[in-house]
Amino acid sequence: MRRREFIKVVGGAVGWPLAARAEQAALPVIGFMSGRSPEDSAHLVAAFRQRLAESGFVEGRTVAIEFRWAQGDYDRLPALAADLVSRKVAVLVGVGGDVSAVVATKATMTIPVVFGMGGDPVKVGIVASFNKPGGNVTGFTLWTNEMDSKRLGLMRELVPGVSLIGILVNPLFPPAVQELADVEFAARGVNQQLFVARADNDAELDSALALFVQQRVGAFLVAAAPFFDTRMGRIVGFAAQNRLPAIYQFREYAVAGGLISYGPDIVESYRNGGVYVGRILKGEKPADLPVLQPTKFDFVINLKTARMLGLTVPPTLLAEAGEVIE
Repeated sequence: MRRREFIKVVGGAVGWPLAARAEQAALPVIGFMSGRSPEDSAHLVAAFRQRLAESGFVEGRTVAIEFRWAQGDYDRLPALAADLVSRKVAVLVGVGGDVSAVVATKATMTIPVVFGMGGDPVKVGIVASFNKPGGNVTGFTLWTNEMDSKRLGLMRELVPGVSLIGILVNPLFPPAVQELADVEFAARGVNQQLFVARADNDAELDSALALFVQQRVGAFLVAAAPFFDTRMGRIVGFAAQNRLPAIYQFREYAVAGGLISYGPDIVESYRNGGVYVGRILKGEKPADLPVLQPTKFDFVINLKTARMLGLTVPPTLLAEAGEVIE
């Protein structure tokens, strides 16, 4: 090989990784922050990536994603949002609970924000309306914070005659006040006694669950809160160990061995979030994208767990369930 040709080949080989790194650096960056943890959100991130890719934005090729996780500690969210904003991300995604959504929308007035939350974004003031969000913000709501009264009714139907039902609430989760008020109102209407246990950290969670045993609750429901989602295995394991029927907000609890769950199709909502981010990266304005609401709700019964608890699921509930895990 001639010397000039050798230099050309070697120079080109050296240049390839440099060019690749430069191309990677030039990719638009999505800032993705969540009140949950990466372990319990892997399937949600996969759904988000799927629809994002279908919009033409494949992570590592045409877009980069910076992930930040609060792991159920809501106090960490402002710093996570500030970090992503300082990196001048092209879109800021705030999901994994109402706190994450609110913090993301307050962190920037210029970067487009796509939020995901369980409550009413109009009521908390992050959008002007569902059809016309306004400003630099849009996203989706799951309405799961509004469903604890429904869950109480399902639990009573499954285990009729239980004198005391427990409810696990996270006091640091802002919607918890209304969640508890709704459940207490529903319980008064049917003369159902409730025992309220509160937890916002691991030590308190252990104590709260122990109180359910000490107070001899016959069943319990877990109020919607990202902190509990990050401790799903611990809560489901406690219910199994103590042979307590329990109801949860998302299908993933029932899949993990929980007795029953009732709530929105959270996976589909994250897919829709990926669609919205793709549309914004293509030039659409968040203000023109209506806030999305769930169209499907999952009622899942784990019959294997029911048999372990010695429960017979009423035929009416089996007929109502969208999914039965054998």
